[in-house]
Amino acid sequence: MEAIKNYFFVDMSVMMGRSLRHIFRSMDTIITVTIMPIAMMLLFVYVLGGAIQAGTDNYVNYLLPGIMLIAIANSIGYTSFRLFTDVQRGIFERFNSMPVARSAALWGHVLTSLVSNAISLTVIVLVALLMGFRSSAGVFSWLAVAGILALFTLALTWVAAISGLSAKTIDGASAIAYPIHFLPLISSAFVPTSTMPRGVRAFAENQPVTSIVDAIRSLLSNQPVGTEIWVALAWCVGIMIWAYIFAMIVYRKRA
Repeated sequence: MEAIKNYFFVDMSVMMGRSLRHIFRSMDTIITVTIMPIAMMLLFVYVLGGAIQAGTDNYVNYLLPGIMLIAIANSIGYTSFRLFTDVQRGIFERFNSMPVARSAALWGHVLTSLVSNAISLTVIVLVALLMGFRSSAGVFSWLAVAGILALFTLALTWVAAISGLSAKTIDGASAIAYPIHFLPLISSAFVPTSTMPRGVRAFAENQPVTSIVDAIRSLLSNQPVGTEIWVALAWCVGIMIWAYIFAMIVYRKRA
């Protein structure tokens, strides 16, 4: 049993290395996942920030949590696309004919998403610091933020896995990212929900991104988090478990 576990982790690390090489060789992935959120942050802070009433003098502090979630949402389309490509090329069947753990290839894509997003988010935070972002959060608050972002990444990555494994076309595989992009826009990521019309406000306050953004924002500003963090964790864990179960069902059928 111990040997089987060791082989699984070795196989998974090899598959993750393969997937990471594909990302670093693809310039459009780097631009979309990292540079586009940074460009959006620059636009909102320096062009639109003066017209937005967010209740704070340092708008980049208010904006950063939402930008980080947008960066993660941007990345899942590529995860879905890479999985779709592997399915169409018969990569999973080829690996399954070899002495390789059956789920190692799938987990390699998932962990690649986690690592690549961690790098992207680090770059975004560094740029935000140059733009004036400041945080009074301690080490444990930053670790809590990192944990929430990791759970959110895993949740969306497993959702992308369902799309990538079950899609019939490339457009269908990438389409999963489009509706998820709207969630940060209709949330407290850019403006307080209190400024929205009643119907939009009701949706914004009861969807996962708002609770996650509010929890991260409170942690970074060293303010009491209250129940928001538990709501955020419940959303992330619930989506992740649901998506993981369905992704594994689809994976067994396709591979």
